[in-house]
Amino acid sequence: MRVTDDRYCRDRLRFDLALRLIGHEARTHTIRAWTGLTEDRVRKLYRTYIAEHPGERIARRRGKSPQRCSYFLRPPRVQQEAAVLAGLFCMVGIVGRDARLDPRALSVAHCELLCLAYETYLALVSAPSISFEHAAFLVIALGRGDELVLRHCTGCGALTIDDRYSLRATACSVCAAAPCPPGRGARPGQLAGARALPAAARGSPAPARLGRVGEG
Repeated sequence: MRVTDDRYCRDRLRFDLALRLIGHEARTHTIRAWTGLTEDRVRKLYRTYIAEHPGERIARRRGKSPQRCSYFLRPPRVQQEAAVLAGLFCMVGIVGRDARLDPRALSVAHCELLCLAYETYLALVSAPSISFEHAAFLVIALGRGDELVLRHCTGCGALTIDDRYSLRATACSVCAAAPCPPGRGARPGQLAGARALPAAARGSPAPARLGRVGEG
C-alpha cells in the first residue's frame, strides 16, 4: 500500500483527529461520532499514545455528554463565553445563518474546524468555563436551531446566544447587567416586558420615592 493512497490518508486524518480530541478530554462516544472510529480503536489509541507515555495526564471523561441548552444561558460568564465560541464557529464556517451543521452529517472536516475554533477560544479566554464537550454540543444545538439561536444585542449590537422562544428583547450579558442610565429608559432586556404590561399599568403613577435611611 502506498502512503499516497486516498484510503490511507483518510485513516490517518481520522487517527490524528481522534488524538486531538483525546487531548481535549472528549468522551469516547463523542470521538466515535466525529471520526467514525470504533470504541476499541479509540481506547487503543489512548493506551498507545497517551497512557503509556510520561507527561501531562489527560483525563478520560465518562458518562453522557451535555444535553441541556440552558447551560449556555446562565450564568452571565458562561453566556458571554458561549457568545465568543459562537462567533468563532461563524468565522470558521460551521455555524451561521446560511451555514448550519446537520447533526446527522458529522465529518472529519467539520470537527477539525470545531477544534480550531475551540483552541482559539482557549487562547483568548483566561480560565475558560466551557469544556470541549459543551462546545461540541453548542455546535449541534445551534445547527438544529430548535432551542438556541444567534441574535444581535439590541443595546450594543454584539452577537449573543438567545432562547429561540424568548419574549424579551435580546440583550448580551454585559448590557443585561448594566444599570439603566438616568433618562435613557429601560435596558434592552426589559423592553419587551414593559410592552407586555396592560395600558392601565403603564400609565399608572409611579410610587413615591423612599427617602434614604436617616432622612426625616
